[in-house]
Amino acid sequence: MSTPSRFKKDKEIIAEYESQVKEIRAQLVEQQKCLEQQTEMRVQLLQDLQDFFRKKSEIEMEYSRNLEKLAERFMAKTRSTKDHQQYKKDQNLLSPVNCWYLLLNQVRRESKDHATLSEIYLNNVIMRFMQISEDSTRMFKKSKEISFQLHEDLMKVLNELYTVMKTYHMYHAESISAESKLKEAEKQEEKQIGRSGDPVFHIRLEERHQRRSSVKKIEKMKEKRQAKYSENKLKSIKARNEYLLTLEATNASVFKYYIHDLSDLIDCCDLGYHASLNRALRTYLSAEYNLETSRHEGLDIIENAVDSLEPRSDKQRFMEMYPTAFCPPMKFEFQSHMGDEVCQVTAQQPVQAELMLRYQQLQSRLATLKIENEEVKKTTEATLQTIQDMVTIEDYDVSECFQHSRSTESVKSTVSETYLSKPSIAKRRANQQETEQFYFMKFREYLEGSNLITKLQAKHDLLQRTLGEGHRAEYMTTRPPNLPPKPQKHRKPRPRSQYSTKLFNGDLESFIKDSGQVIPLIVESCIRFINLYGLQHQGIFRVSGSQVEVNDIKNSFERGENPLADDQSNHDINSVAGVLKLYFRGLENPVFPKERFNDLISCISFSAAVAIYRLGGTEES
Repeated sequence: MSTPSRFKKDKEIIAEYESQVKEIRAQLVEQQKCLEQQTEMRVQLLQDLQDFFRKKSEIEMEYSRNLEKLAERFMAKTRSTKDHQQYKKDQNLLSPVNCWYLLLNQVRRESKDHATLSEIYLNNVIMRFMQISEDSTRMFKKSKEISFQLHEDLMKVLNELYTVMKTYHMYHAESISAESKLKEAEKQEEKQIGRSGDPVFHIRLEERHQRRSSVKKIEKMKEKRQAKYSENKLKSIKARNEYLLTLEATNASVFKYYIHDLSDLIDCCDLGYHASLNRALRTYLSAEYNLETSRHEGLDIIENAVDSLEPRSDKQRFMEMYPTAFCPPMKFEFQSHMGDEVCQVTAQQPVQAELMLRYQQLQSRLATLKIENEEVKKTTEATLQTIQDMVTIEDYDVSECFQHSRSTESVKSTVSETYLSKPSIAKRRANQQETEQFYFMKFREYLEGSNLITKLQAKHDLLQRTLGEGHRAEYMTTRPPNLPPKPQKHRKPRPRSQYSTKLFNGDLESFIKDSGQVIPLIVESCIRFINLYGLQHQGIFRVSGSQVEVNDIKNSFERGENPLADDQSNHDINSVAGVLKLYFRGLENPVFPKERFNDLISCISFSAAVAIYRLGGTEES
C-alpha cells in the first residue's frame, strides 16, 4: 500500500474512533440533562402538591363545590403535560405521578370538611412536601458531582485507548517500513551476487577488489536492517498487545458504567424520595380514614397507589422514557492497521514471559483490591440501610388526634408533641444529612474501586484466556477426533398398565411418583434423539411434523414402549420435536408457573438487552 493510501486509512480509523467518542460524550451530556429534568419535574410535582393541600385546607368548610373546582383546576393544569398524555395512552405512569392523579380524583369524592383535617394539612403534610423537595434537590446535586467524576474517568479511559491505539499504529508502520527496507537490501545483495558470478578472467585485479568491498557493504547493510526490522517488529507486537488489553479494559469500563453505575446514580437521585413521599401521603390517608369512614372506598384506591411507590419500577420506566440517553453504546472494536489480521493478544516468544508476569501481578492486585472494595461495599450497604431506616420511619399515623377533642387546640398540642417538634425535626434532619454525607463519600469510594477492578479484571481475564489457549492448543493436538456421544442406556420402564396416572394431559409430579422415573422416558428419549440428529436441522420446533407419525410415537410411549431407543434415525426429526411439544403443552400444571410469567418476561427483556450490547448491536436491532 502506498504512503498516501496508508495516511488516508489512518485518518479514516482516527475519524471513526473520534466519532464514536463524540457520540458517547453527547450521550453523557444528555444523561445529565435527563436527570436534571427529572429533578425539576419532581420539584414541580411537590410544589403542586403543596399548593394543592394549602388550597384544600382553606376550602375545607365549603367542601363540596369548592373541592370540585380545585380538582378541576389541577386536572386542567396537568392535561397538557407529557405525563397526562402517557396516562391517556396506556395509564403507565411513574408511581409518584400516579399517586397525584388518584389524589385529584379522590378530591372529587370528599364530602365533609373538618378543622382537624385542615390543621393537619397546614402543619404536617405541606411541611413534609417542602422537606422532600429540599431533599430531592440536595440528592441531585450530590449525585451530579459523582456523575461528573464518573464521566471524567470514562473520558480518561477513552483518551488512554486513543493514545495506545496511536502508539500501536506508529510502531506497526515503522515495522512495515523496516520490512520494506530489508527486502530492498536483500534484492541488492542478490543482484550483486549475480554480478560477481560473471567470468573473472578478463576483469582487472582492482575491479575485483571493488566488487568484493561492495558485497561486504551490502551484507553489513542487510544485517543492520535485519536488526532494525526485528526491533520494530517486537515493538509492534508489544504495542498491539497493550492496545488489545486497553481495548478490553475500555469496553469493560463503558459496559460497567451503562449497566451498573448509571443505574446506581439514578438510585442516588431517588434516595429517600419515594419513601418520604410515601410517608407524606400516608399522613394524608390516616387523617382521611379517621375523619370519615364513608370515603374508604376512594381512599383504598390511593393507598394501593402509595403502596406501589417503588423506586425500581419507576427507574425502569424513567429509563424507558429516554431510551437514546440510557442505551449502552456499541463496543469498541479492534481497529487493525495496514491489514494486520491479528486481533488477539500474542502470547508467543519473546513476550510470553512478560505476559505471564503481568498476569500474576494482575491476579495479586485484584485479590487485594477485591478485599478492600468488599469492605467499602459492606460499609456503604450498612449506611444505606441506616438512611432507609431514617426515611421509612412510620410516623404518619395521626389517629391520636381524633381520639379526644377535635378542637383546633387539641390538634395543635398533639402535633407539636410528635413529628412537628422543632428540636426533634432539627436533630433527625441533622443526623440524616450527616449520614447522607458519609454514604456519598463511601459510594464514591466504592465506585472508584469497582471501576479499577473492572479494568484490571478485564485485562486479567483476557490474559488468562490467551495464556490458557496456548496450553489447550497443545493438549488438543494429542486428543483423538470428536466422536458422537454414546447412546445412554435406559432402564426398562414398568408397563404402562401398572401406572395409575396419565402420561399425556396429566400431572408431571404425580406421574414421576407413580412411575418411579426421575425424568419421564418421553422427555429423556426425545431430547436424546434431537441432540443426536436435530441440532443442525433447520426449523427445529418450528416446522410441523407428520401428524400420523406424531400419533404413532405418542401411542408407543403411552404403551410404555420407547420407539426412539434404537440408534437409527428412522423417524422424522420434526415429528419427534412435535411429540415433545405436545407432551409439555398438555401438562395440567405447566413447568413454568403462570404466576411467574411476568417475572420471566422481565428477565428475558433484560437478558436480551445485555446480549444485544455484547454483540455490538443497538436497542432497535
